[in-house]
Amino acid sequence: MHETPPEPLLEVAVRHERDVAGALEGGADRLLLAGDGGLSPEPATVTAVCRAADELPVRVVLRLNDGWTTTGGEAARLVGLGTEYVDRGAEGLALGFLDPDLEVDLDVCAHLLARLPAVPWTFHRAVDATLDMRRSLRRLVGLPRLSAIWSAGSPRGLGAGFEDLLDAARADEAVAALLMPGGDLRAEQVPWLLRAGVRQFHLGDEARPGRSARAYVDGGLVRSLRLLLDDLGARVR
Repeated sequence: MHETPPEPLLEVAVRHERDVAGALEGGADRLLLAGDGGLSPEPATVTAVCRAADELPVRVVLRLNDGWTTTGGEAARLVGLGTEYVDRGAEGLALGFLDPDLEVDLDVCAHLLARLPAVPWTFHRAVDATLDMRRSLRRLVGLPRLSAIWSAGSPRGLGAGFEDLLDAARADEAVAALLMPGGDLRAEQVPWLLRAGVRQFHLGDEARPGRSARAYVDGGLVRSLRLLLDDLGARVR
C-alpha cells in the first residue's frame, strides 16, 4: 500500500517584518529570513519577523560572507547567532558550506550542527555551486535534522538548472523528499516537480511586484502559487 504524499509546502523569502503580511495573506507555510545580500540578518529583525509571523515557522539564514566557505572564527560567530535566532523565536535555520574543492563541507556542517540548537534546518543554495550537484544532493541525504535542500540546480537559477534538478528528483526518492526548488521558480515547472515527488517549494523575489527587491512581498503573487500547488498537489495524491 502506497503512502499518501504530503501536501505541498510553500516557503516564502522575507527580509523584514513588512514582508510578513503578504506572505501570510498568500498562504505561505513557512518563511525564510535573510539579511542584505542573502547574509545573516540582525537579531532584532529576527525578533520582529517572528512576532509578525505569529505561529508561522521562520527559518533564518546563517551566512557571514558572500562566498560558500567559512573560517573557525566565523564558525564561532555562526553558532552564537544561530543560538540567538532560536532564542528569539526562529523555528529553524538555513546554512550550507563548501570546501576549497567545491564539495559539500560535511565536516563544517557537522561541527556547527553539534553546537547549534537541535532544530530543523535547510541546506541552502551552496549545493548549486558544487562540482557535481547531483552527487552533492545524495551526500546530504541522512544528515541529522535536515528537512529541506534549497536548490535551483544551477547558480544561474531554475532557468538553467531545472532539467538537472528534475532528473535528480526522479532518480532518488530520498532526494526528491528533501528538495525545495527555488530561484526564479515558474508555474510551468511546478507540475513536473510534483510528479517527480517534490513537495517543498521556495518563492523568492517572484513574490514581489516586478521582482524588485525594493517591493514588499505581495499576497496575490504568493496566493497564485499557493492555489496552483494545492490544485496540482491534490491530483497527484
